[in-house]
Amino acid sequence: MMANRRLVNALVLALLYWRRRQGRTRRMWVNKYVKLRESLGEFHRLVGELRLNDGEDFREYFRLSRCQFDDLLHRIGPRLTKTNTRFRKCIGPAERLAICLRYLATGDSYHSLSYRFRVGWTTVGMIVPEVCKAIWEGLVAEFMPVPKEEDWREMARQFHTHCDFPNCVGAIDGKHVRIVAPPRSGSLYYNYKGTFSIVLLALVDVNLCFRIIDVGAYGRGSDGGTLRDSAFGQALQAGTLELPPDAAIPGAEELGPLPFTIVGDEAFPLRRNLMRPYPGRNLPRRRRLFNYRLSRARMVVENAFGVLAARFRMYHRVMGQHPQNVEVCVKATCVLHNLLRRDAPPRTSRSPSTDAPVAPATSSLTLASVTRQGANNATVEAVRVREAYTAYFSSEAGSVGWEAAVP
Repeated sequence: MMANRRLVNALVLALLYWRRRQGRTRRMWVNKYVKLRESLGEFHRLVGELRLNDGEDFREYFRLSRCQFDDLLHRIGPRLTKTNTRFRKCIGPAERLAICLRYLATGDSYHSLSYRFRVGWTTVGMIVPEVCKAIWEGLVAEFMPVPKEEDWREMARQFHTHCDFPNCVGAIDGKHVRIVAPPRSGSLYYNYKGTFSIVLLALVDVNLCFRIIDVGAYGRGSDGGTLRDSAFGQALQAGTLELPPDAAIPGAEELGPLPFTIVGDEAFPLRRNLMRPYPGRNLPRRRRLFNYRLSRARMVVENAFGVLAARFRMYHRVMGQHPQNVEVCVKATCVLHNLLRRDAPPRTSRSPSTDAPVAPATSSLTLASVTRQGANNATVEAVRVREAYTAYFSSEAGSVGWEAAVP
């Protein structure tokens, strides 16, 4: 008897709830301001005017020229095309691309963009990561391919010509991208600057182009730890990057063949293919010369980060609390940066020490391969490689005129 009464009460409550739901109607299907998108929205009004005016205004608005915008739309348009339904007309690929590029260029909130383009803010939140993913997938193969041996050789030739650092194939550094702390993430994303972030680790060439990037590491980690845990760092450690064989420096064949190296700051470990500066202040002149030459070569990655952040102002804002969305936005800006650098004027040589190309090794002298001394120490081979570069920069063959001012 008691069970039957409970069943009747449950059925009555379910019926009352159903009637209440049936009597509830939606306040509106589409907001009034969204209905006027095609007549008053920013894409249909302002962007159309910018296309007819001077091209510089269009470039300032999107960070791309009209030709670059149309070319990008042609590349990724099929990935962004949606189907119209009986209920509403879809947002076209050109408008989706415009919303995404404006977010990357300004870092404005989704709510702000939703009012300006007259679309729902949740729609903006879906459009931005979707378009960024399409940009990355559509451009990465052409504008950020993994370097091969010939690419490494060309990068080394440019570093020798423009930065007076032979056998250098790139400069590496990390950049913290600020985000809102994800829920229940603890201190994973809390960095030494007192903010929450993910890390963009990048290898940059002389032309300020990103050649290899790793995005998404926890902000609390160091640059060295980020490199160690990245696919690029593991390939560098395993020797599977297809770096060219060791080569003698022209004019300093007596030093023997030296490995092709990457330059970084003191946050990175010293390895055979990764040079870092000497620590300390009261250093002899020959070591100060090495640090100065390495710093001069390493400045390209700092310049690249500066250009990237100045062009895409989202890096000056604190981005959302979904690291996956932030990661895909960072990847999109990096590959767009390379697209824009392709059309930039070529860099001119400032003070090359020699115009001779990097020659293959002819000496039988080799650097001994020695196991690690300890968990936190560089190998003897890595130390000897750095000493060899130090000796070269201090010699007559490796000196340049402007270094006479170095005390």
